[in-house]
Parts: sequence; structure tokens; C-alpha cells
Amino acid sequence: MAITDLYFKRRMRERGEYSDVYQYDELPQKFRVQIVHIWKETIETDLPIRQYHTTSLGGSSKASREAYETVHNILLKELGLFELPVKHESYDGYFQKVSKYFLSVDDVELALTVLELMCQIILLYQGKDLVDYSESEAIEETNTRLKEHGIGYQYENGQIIRVDSQLIHAEVVKPALELLNKSMYKGAQEEFLKAHEHYRHGDYGNVLSECLKAFESTMLTICDTQGWEYDKKATASTLVNICMDNNLIPDFWQSHFNSLKSLLTSSIATPRNKLGSHGKGNNEKVIPEYLASYILHMTASTILFLAKAEQALE
Repeated sequence: MAITDLYFKRRMRERGEYSDVYQYDELPQKFRVQIVHIWKETIETDLPIRQYHTTSLGGSSKASREAYETVHNILLKELGLFELPVKHESYDGYFQKVSKYFLSVDDVELALTVLELMCQIILLYQGKDLVDYSESEAIEETNTRLKEHGIGYQYENGQIIRVDSQLIHAEVVKPALELLNKSMYKGAQEEFLKAHEHYRHGDYGNVLSECLKAFESTMLTICDTQGWEYDKKATASTLVNICMDNNLIPDFWQSHFNSLKSLLTSSIATPRNKLGSHGKGNNEKVIPEYLASYILHMTASTILFLAKAEQALE
């Protein structure tokens, strides 16, 4: 079922009551209920657990039970629990257990963990005749609900990632993730997603480290694709020089990019080298959130730039 543009929502937009400023510390109950409705529309609810051995299950019923049971068991194992800490009844199935936990858990990171798992399971079980509701539509609606409530997260490429600016996310981060989804960029994709994960958890030192790795991996992929020789131990600065020497930027644009080498190496590599997670010593360097955010977005922009420039060579 698609999102319905009801009268009260149109009036709220007219009054400017939808916030453009994201918050990260609360998942409103209304939002959580809407998400549970998406799950029900996408993967039908399963039978009470006590009926599993007494009822003959059809294909879709069996698949829905397996889907919710998978999420339930992953949560138990990773949280180190035998039961989810929610009030449950004997007639509760796995859907009820998972949804009740999502609706009640106070810790936003744990709630987002459940949301991420459910998005992953929806895509994993696509095409198994669960419910006549497109999996891509379910993910799209999930992201729309996040935006509606001013919650600064989106589900992209298998992960919940933090969003600081919707414009930057739409124009830079999302296209970069889509580009990195190509198999040849698998290493860079994993590193860039790790940077987002560290950013969401406030581990800003590792944000810079993973950004540098993703930056270097992108250039290594371009060098391999184009057959450009390089030392296996080449640093970011060396790789930038190789890309420039091989006319990754057309000659007639070179004069307009005199500072490109400096921009690429200093905006990503240097901050990591000076403030990254290695060699803190006695004077531990504090990396502010705004710097990590800047480097994260600069990395996305630079990866997108390099990859598109490489495509133009073909």
C-alpha cells in the first residue's frame, strides 16, 4: 500500500510543520507504528509459535515465518538474550515479538538495528510470494517515513546511514553509493559504508580512516581498469599523481584544476593522517563531528568525481 496524501498532511505542509532539520535521538511512536504497518503489508504476519507444529503451512506462510524468525534469532544471538525483553503472550508469533520489541525499545540504535534487519530481510525474501507489495516500494516508503518525521537516517545499500543534509545526500552520497555498488568497486563500497557506520556511532577517528581507504581503493580500481602501473604500496598522494598524469582530467580542463591535487590529498588524506585513530600518544586528539561530516561528504563527492571522470575516458 502506497503512502496516502491525506488532508491533514497537506495542511501540515501548507503550515510549514514538516521540519527540514534532522534529529537523531528519537524515533516517535507514530513513526514506529507506521513502519510496523509496512512490514505487515510486505511480509504477512506469521502464526502463533505454538501452532507451528500443528498447522500445515503453505509456501507464503512458511516464508513469512522464516523471515520473522530469522530477524528474531539474529537479535537474540547478537544481543546475548534468550528472550526479547518485551511482554509477550503465548499466542505471539515471531512477527509480534519483533514488532513489540521495535515499538518499545528506548535505545534508538537498537531500534534502528531492528529496522535495518527488517529492510534487509524484506529484500532477501523478495519474490517469495509473501504479499503483493513491491519490496523496493517498502524500502522507499521506509525512507519517506524517516524524512516525514525529520529523522536523520536513510536505508541505502544494505545499511542504515546517517544523513546530515538531504540535498547533499540526494546529490552526492546516494549517487556515490549507487556507483560503488558495481562489483569492481566492492572494496571501496565496504570501506565507505564502514565510514558511515562509524559516523553513526560517533567514532570519528575511524570515519577518517575508512574514508581514506575508500578514496584509495577507488583510485586503485581506476588504475586497474585503465591498466595504469602503480606501486602496490602507493599512498593516496601518489595515486592522485598517477591519475592526473594519465589525463583523468582532460587537458583542456587542466588549467581550471591547478589546485586539484592539493584539494584531493589535503581534504581527505591529510586530516586522517593528522587526526586519525593511530598514534594518539599522551595528547589524544578530539575529532569534532563537523569535521567527520565534512570529510565523509568530501569523500563521497571525490569518489563520484573520479569515477565519472574515468567513465568519460571510455
